[in-house]
Amino acid sequence: MKILCDTHSHTIASTHAYSTVHDYFRDAKLNGLQLFSITDHAPEMPDAPHPWHFGNMKIIPRVVDGIAMLRGIEANILADPYAGTDKRYVDLPDGMLPYLDYAIASFHEPVLPPGSKRDNTRAMIRAMESGVIQIIGHPGNPNYPVDQDDIVRAAKDHNVLLEINNSSFTHSRQGSEPFCTSMVETVMKHDWKISLGSDAHISFHVGIFDEAIAVLRALDFPEQNIATRTPARFLAFLAEHGKTVDQELAPWLATVVQTSA
Repeated sequence: MKILCDTHSHTIASTHAYSTVHDYFRDAKLNGLQLFSITDHAPEMPDAPHPWHFGNMKIIPRVVDGIAMLRGIEANILADPYAGTDKRYVDLPDGMLPYLDYAIASFHEPVLPPGSKRDNTRAMIRAMESGVIQIIGHPGNPNYPVDQDDIVRAAKDHNVLLEINNSSFTHSRQGSEPFCTSMVETVMKHDWKISLGSDAHISFHVGIFDEAIAVLRALDFPEQNIATRTPARFLAFLAEHGKTVDQELAPWLATVVQTSA
């Protein structure tokens, strides 16, 4: 099983990460990717970059040395009292959205302390209902238990992918493995879709999904339900959300379609 897209990685713009965009282009190619994404942290995270960082990502070339890059963000799921007047429950200002190809939404302890299973489930579903995110990041975090059936049903209703995060099996969010495995099983039960993200905080890890793929293989997860299996598949998914990056990358995509089928 070869996954050709990585939808979750961080640069030195998030100051607990250690690589530049240049590093990611280099290592994405070395690690066999065709497309990767930069998804630095949104404003409420303590070490998030200034919002101008996201607006100025337009200066980064779409394609370098045959590898394409998407402009993303990892937003923070917020509790009801902290939601803005637009009731989005994620920290994505309106003015930022036009500059982004897509958004992940995740729980992070410095932004929203863990709540009850009911409260966590409610907050995650309201983030999906916002209409501005396309992926839920590391939903198997054991510090934020959720009703996985309710989460997968909501994700399917709102066309949001559930991420299987490789770093959750290695060095982040200790104790995630049984929850991530259960999430995969629940996604299969409801015939829904996932994304795979390395959650790289250093470029050497981009495109490394070994632990996540082992779980998918053990459960015989259907490859057609991996939305990030190929660039064409993921770009088509984004188009369903009104994101037109597939048109911008069409000339490049034509050059990789033979190897990404």
